[in-house]
Order: sequence, then C-alpha cells, then structure tokens
Amino acid sequence: MKRATRIAVFAALALLAAASLAFAAPKTFEVDRVHSEVGFNIRHFFSKVHGRFEDYSAVVQFDDKDLAKSSVEVTIADSSINTQQQRRDNHLRSKDFFWVEKYPAITFKSTKVVPGKDKSHFKVLGDLTIRGITKPVALAVEFLGMGALSSEGHNMGTRAGFQATTTINRKDFEILWNKTLDSGSLMLGDDVEIVLNIEATAKEDS
Repeated sequence: MKRATRIAVFAALALLAAASLAFAAPKTFEVDRVHSEVGFNIRHFFSKVHGRFEDYSAVVQFDDKDLAKSSVEVTIADSSINTQQQRRDNHLRSKDFFWVEKYPAITFKSTKVVPGKDKSHFKVLGDLTIRGITKPVALAVEFLGMGALSSEGHNMGTRAGFQATTTINRKDFEILWNKTLDSGSLMLGDDVEIVLNIEATAKEDS
C-alpha cells in the first residue's frame, strides 16, 4: 500500500472513530416543567394524599446505547410543596416536616445506572438529601421513548420521557410528626411513594 493511500485510510478511520465517539456521547436533557411532575403519595387514615413540588430543576444525561454513561441531578425547593390545601402545606413547611427555613432544598444525585429486564426499564441509584440527611435510594425507571419531534412544520426538538418511582421511610430523614387517634391508630403512614413523571428536551434543541 502506497504511503499516501495508507495516510488516507488512517485519516478516514480516525474520522470514523471520532464520529463514533461523538454519537456515543450521552445527550443532555433539561426537564420541561410544564409537562412534568415531581410528586409523592402518603397514607392518610385509609386513603393516600397526593402532593407535588412546583419549583425544581433537573438535568438528565441520557445515553440509551450505554446506560452506564447516564446520570441525573435534581434540586427541589421544598417550600414549593402543594397538596391543594394551604393549611396543610404550611404545616408541611414547618419544623415538623421539611423545615424549609433551615433546609430549603431537597436534592438527588445519581451514582450509578443499572440495566433492567429490557431496554425500557432500569434503575438509577443515588443519594437523596432531605433536611440535611443523605440516604441511598434506588429509582425504578421506565423509559417511555425518545425522538426528534415536529408539529405543523414547527421543530419541537429531541424529547425523551421517563417515569421513575421509589419508596422511602420519612423517619429516615427525621420527619417524625404524627398524631395518635382515639382508636390508637396513627394519622399518617411512614412510607412515602415518590413519583417522577418527566418530559425533557435535549439541551442543544431547547
């Protein structure tokens, strides 16, 4: 093989390798809060009360070809809690619960992404911090799809959808308040189900 030909071949291979690496890089997504929810459910007597946080930010690094390269970070303003009842929300902001004056943010930072039973299911392991206390949690995630979208000629960018759930014990984060009823039973359960419904847009498209 002539020297010029060898150089051309090596250059082509280098370009292909670079293109392959670029393609493999995870995409950065920002959460579309209009179409997303950071919510929770907790037992109250014989039913469950649903609440949500209105003010939060999240950045998702997602690589559907190599999940190990994916990550997520979430910051939630706990003062933005909304259970559709102002008196209850004010109590939840107090020292009995989130103590928002001292601990204004709830955070989650992933440490590992683990493949699941198929390409649409995986686990995100990470550290959840509430009231300054950090505990490991595992989010069970369903990947709902990803693709470039447009409507009537309008480019909507590359979007991805996820649903993530986990259950924590609020006592692990020193949220201890409860009330004993005349029957001896308690008003609130200890387990809190966290539900994240996320629609996100690729940052370069936002």
